[in-house]
Amino acid sequence: MFSQNQNKNDIVLSKKLSYLLRHGAMKEGLNIKPNGFVVVDELLSKLHHYTIDDIKRVVENNNKQRFTLDTFNGILEIKANQGHSIPKISELTLKVLDSAEFDVIHGTYFKYWTTIKADGLSRMKRNHIHFAKGLYFINGLRQNAELFIYINFEKAKKDGLIFLESENGVILCAGNLKGFIETKYFSKVITKYGQALNFN
Repeated sequence: MFSQNQNKNDIVLSKKLSYLLRHGAMKEGLNIKPNGFVVVDELLSKLHHYTIDDIKRVVENNNKQRFTLDTFNGILEIKANQGHSIPKISELTLKVLDSAEFDVIHGTYFKYWTTIKADGLSRMKRNHIHFAKGLYFINGLRQNAELFIYINFEKAKKDGLIFLESENGVILCAGNLKGFIETKYFSKVITKYGQALNFN
């Protein structure tokens, strides 16, 4: 068992890793590969007071499997499995989703509903919009989400939207050319209380 302080420190480290590997690597001067990997020793130069063991522990204990550690030519490297806003990251390990035998669901909050209802889902500054494989799949779904938007996968795919799956099972879609998934691809929207919302 970990102490409460260690758990807090690990949460802080996880957030720092997420920022650097998803968004801030180039801004912080890190050499990030097209597939998202960064050398751990180089990353530690930006993470003072942390060690390789700290990073290994956070990666191993992260319940959403946000990160991957791997060794290339004897050098330990790390990447975020999805969620990048860095344009150069091609996310080569993503696989195209040809069919979905599950509900493709995006979790969000009431405060965004007016904008979503008007414009659809936006990838904003990220490379993709994130979805979960069903309502009870932890990866890809915010645990405190208030609204659940179900996507008509077949209709969206037929119209040319491309859905991908990350190594940790998160479903990703870049949306249309403007970065949106329009409401015409919503099959239903349900609140956390089970109420259906109108989006037409």
